[in-house]
Amino acid sequence: MLGLLIVGCDSAATEPMTDGEPIGSLNLIPMPTMIFGDAGHLILDADARISVAAGLFAVGEELAEGLRPATGWRWEVTSDNPSPGDIALVLDAARTDLGDEGYALIVDERRVTVLAAAPAGVFYGSQTLRQLLPAEIESSTTVEGAVWRIPMVTIEDVPRFEWRGVMLDVARHFFDVEEVMRVVDLAARYKLNRFHLHLTDDSGWRIEIDAWPDLTAIGATTDYSGGDGGFFTKEDFVDIVAYAEARFVTIVPEINMPGHTNAALASYAELNESGERTELTPTVPFGSSSLWIDGPETARFVEEVIEEVTALVPGRYFHIGGDEALATEPDDYAAFIAMAQKVVESQGKIMVGWEEIGRADLAPPFVAQHWLRREDARAARDKGARIIASPASNAYLDMKYDASTPIGLVWAGFTDVRDAYEWDPVPPGFIESDVMGVEAPLWTETIDDMGDVELMMFPRLLGCAELGWSRPEDLEWEAYRARLAAHGPRLAAHGVNFYRSPLVDWLP
Repeated sequence: MLGLLIVGCDSAATEPMTDGEPIGSLNLIPMPTMIFGDAGHLILDADARISVAAGLFAVGEELAEGLRPATGWRWEVTSDNPSPGDIALVLDAARTDLGDEGYALIVDERRVTVLAAAPAGVFYGSQTLRQLLPAEIESSTTVEGAVWRIPMVTIEDVPRFEWRGVMLDVARHFFDVEEVMRVVDLAARYKLNRFHLHLTDDSGWRIEIDAWPDLTAIGATTDYSGGDGGFFTKEDFVDIVAYAEARFVTIVPEINMPGHTNAALASYAELNESGERTELTPTVPFGSSSLWIDGPETARFVEEVIEEVTALVPGRYFHIGGDEALATEPDDYAAFIAMAQKVVESQGKIMVGWEEIGRADLAPPFVAQHWLRREDARAARDKGARIIASPASNAYLDMKYDASTPIGLVWAGFTDVRDAYEWDPVPPGFIESDVMGVEAPLWTETIDDMGDVELMMFPRLLGCAELGWSRPEDLEWEAYRARLAAHGPRLAAHGVNFYRSPLVDWLP
């Protein structure tokens, strides 16, 4: 089959340079399903192009954009047949064994071929290809004198879970479009495919709603530290969604209800049982806010907010929040979540919520995000939910690495790089098919700039990426630790302010 990929090539073209040196450790994250090859490298030159099948031009251009700065080469993206020394991006619908996200990557003495049954698989294969190149490929400026060689290997790779996510809380501290896009880009490099945006909380409302303009006119004007706050216009949000979709990342918006709603309550008196607006303050007592569940305007509020937000995202999921609604009576809470599910479904979406939604009378399909109490996750599973694994003691990126970490929280304990890697996404009492995937949330009470975001996310987010993608039998700390060490130079070349954990012998 692979021989068919070179039919029609220019046989008179100059053969690319190769060497016969051992390939050594590949240091790939996530670890692929299968890797074959032990010696030889293909050496790229300035004439290398990216040959793309129909429907793959955008994927090819994204790869080219990643290769141009460090190499200084043109990297033409073409629909022409590949020549020797080119990178070929190929779709093969017959490779159903690869699913929608798997790929095969073949590097031989003539070219690089990334093959998949669907464009997402080609994109993920291209991310692996970038990791096969020297770490300097991540540089934003031309690296003089570099030899861009790729180990001659064959890789076959498919993900373990369909949901491989990261969450950024932009409600407590706001992060703008460019900052969110940077996190999307970094996440996509490690094959994460869900970006959960926590858009509302007590401290702020961060998404424009035409039917309820005071949500941003009032509710977006401060943050957890008493700063200026901020919000996304609808145009901003559409730009974020498009940027993410181009990298096969689905944006999952969260509007947290019925608790964590003080920013909304401070914006509209009719959402409060008292009939008066609350005070918009940076913080409120834990669990003290709730929508007026039986209020005459509350159902309309829920319907119009969900309608406007879901219209901005092509993905299938809308996150209702639903956590820590301590100020809502249990029966009211259950009725509210059941109502919210109907509204979400009326917009053609599937409701996601924190594990507490398992206390409501719900019908599948819905998704529960496990973060603290396994009994709530079990209740949701027993009602037909799929589970996203985000246990706070392992997956929460806002937990301090250790006592010396200058920012972060400790209520779930310290979470070092090993803790963030050595855990099972399938909790006790669950089976593999119960679990949709993994997600690493970053709450931002103590985090107010991108340097802090990167410090707390990286390198722990790489562990989550591997847990979501790789086979359980390939998850071994010492081997991962050695591979992670080689990603220090990659992260540094890309300007990431990552935490140099003393558990890892980082390469210079």
